[in-house]
Amino acid sequence: MRTEVIKVNSDFPELDRIARCAKLIRQGGLVIFPTETVYGIAADYNNPKAMARLREVKHRPSDKPFSIHISQKWLISNYTSIKATAVYKLIDACWPGPLTVIVPSRKEGETIGIRMPQNNIAIRLVEESRRTVAAPSANVSGTTPPATCAEALRDLDGLVDLAIDGGPAAIGVASSVVDFTKEEPLVVRQGSISQEEVDRITQRKTILFVCTGNSCRSVMAEYYLKKILKNRDDVEIVSAGTGVFLRATASTETLAILSKEGIDASQHQSQSLNNILLHKSDLILVMTKTHRSQVLDRCPVVEDRVYFLKEFAHEQKGHEGDLDIPDPIGKSASAYEECFLTIKEALGKITNLI
Repeated sequence: MRTEVIKVNSDFPELDRIARCAKLIRQGGLVIFPTETVYGIAADYNNPKAMARLREVKHRPSDKPFSIHISQKWLISNYTSIKATAVYKLIDACWPGPLTVIVPSRKEGETIGIRMPQNNIAIRLVEESRRTVAAPSANVSGTTPPATCAEALRDLDGLVDLAIDGGPAAIGVASSVVDFTKEEPLVVRQGSISQEEVDRITQRKTILFVCTGNSCRSVMAEYYLKKILKNRDDVEIVSAGTGVFLRATASTETLAILSKEGIDASQHQSQSLNNILLHKSDLILVMTKTHRSQVLDRCPVVEDRVYFLKEFAHEQKGHEGDLDIPDPIGKSASAYEECFLTIKEALGKITNLI
């Protein structure tokens, strides 16, 4: 019996068709589906019968594990407790996209390959399945991974339950696989991401400024430090807010102060603090004790990377209660000026440490 093929719009996937395929995965079925790299086979990773059938269809050796697909970056923490900043730097730069990372599994002594594809059909299928989805390429082991649904069905027609035809894969080459269980990140299968690019991204230092709304204090700090370090390609400077719910521009007063320094921050868009940002950052600089508590409540493992920005504004640390940089929002222009002078003094000293 031949495998049924359904066509799905890659730009705007028909949700009823995706739902049908996802239900089949929940029931233990196998579904061919497109990604931006090659076509894959989706199966419920935690269903032993489905996985045994997947291994049989693929002719996959029993000692070779299957990677999984996720639909959001932060979901990586469901499968690994790895703390290395390098992993988070790379997935933040390359996900969604043609990258699989091998990391220690939460199951002791095991590893797992994880990828977040850049394909609307793939993302929707993983989301809708509500399962951990194993997703190897849709070919018999040892043969070329397929770039189209028709190529996938040459070997697998009749062996899987359903196939989604979403058109040709945009890249047509399997994802790069980077092993993070080694001493240094190692590309063990090169796709469109090279070892050189992996090294460049993972070795770059990340400095994160944290305030509440990401419209005043952290913006001043981010853009002023970017000006100071404008020739440093080895440093990434970002900012975020603990209370950002809607993206917004920097405050008018902040833009005016930075403009006096020859800095244009008019394109700034506030962003909410998230675990990926925290995990990837080598230095996290907060404005107040409340921000520090919020950071550590969210991500305790970064405690040794969190500092008060104001600590660097004086030769000696004051009492902890003196380390807050007050929020100038809604206050006078002089409050903004005073805030910026404190930030500027601190950044002058931080620059010497970077």
